[in-house]
Amino acid sequence: MRDSPNLSEVGSRIDGLLEELGSVGDRSTQEKIEELVRMLMELYGSGLARIIEIVALDEAVADRVLGKLVDDELIEGLLVLHGLHPVTVDERIHQALDKVRPYLGSHAGGVEYLGIDDNDVVHLRLEGSCDGCPSSTVTVKFAIEQAIQKAAPEITGVHVEGVVEPEPPVQGLVQIAPLGTTSSKPAVRQSQRDLALDWATLDELGTLLPGELKVIEVGGSPVLLCCSGGNLYAYRDSCPACLSSFRDGWLDDERLACPVCAHCYDVRLAGRSTNDEPLHLDPLPLLTDKDEVSIALPTGAGS
Repeated sequence: MRDSPNLSEVGSRIDGLLEELGSVGDRSTQEKIEELVRMLMELYGSGLARIIEIVALDEAVADRVLGKLVDDELIEGLLVLHGLHPVTVDERIHQALDKVRPYLGSHAGGVEYLGIDDNDVVHLRLEGSCDGCPSSTVTVKFAIEQAIQKAAPEITGVHVEGVVEPEPPVQGLVQIAPLGTTSSKPAVRQSQRDLALDWATLDELGTLLPGELKVIEVGGSPVLLCCSGGNLYAYRDSCPACLSSFRDGWLDDERLACPVCAHCYDVRLAGRSTNDEPLHLDPLPLLTDKDEVSIALPTGAGS
């Protein structure tokens, strides 16, 4: 089977070609090119609509077949493009939030869907906050946006109310590297809101049972994965108290203990210290979709 084209990339390429042709040809030629593209879109859209109509005629197989169609990323994108997706955008957003809510529960109190405005921007409200854990802010935002954009690619943006923004960093503040690193120059700390994230799929994660933890490498950086209450949580593999790895640590329900200093953290509450100290783990956005687990790290984190 050939690799499926990326619908977004193809669309961007078509727009670029139309713009390029419009700049070198006369107006009449440009209008004919645009009409040709429009007619092809209408032709393929009509064909997709006819397929959906025929499938829907047989109620015994309709749900199963339509389910397989929308499970295919390329076909789903085409159905969205032509306004033919069998599941409404509101339903898909609710489904996306249901998938991500267990993870958000460790960083915020919950999330409420407020609707979509006339500009196709999704509006949400967080019920709770991430006080004392500034890195949770970027985690919540990116996790929500990733889940919704994957489920409803036709939306143009996501606006989240109730997210506590982290304090901007002091200019010139330098983060000291942990002992044992080989870097010869310090790294300037960036504002969380300016960080770009790279999402990676964990292909060989295996199965983590409740109470198990695992340290893996993602993009060249060690990442701690914990399974608590049937949900996966991801953090940078570094104890805030002593900078040690959790590779030989232990997890008792939601309570994670450092194997070196025995300091404990609650993995369900954004990694907050259970020792009444202003320490917390550094959480990372993590999403699960069927059997696929994706995690995000700031761009260049492994370098």
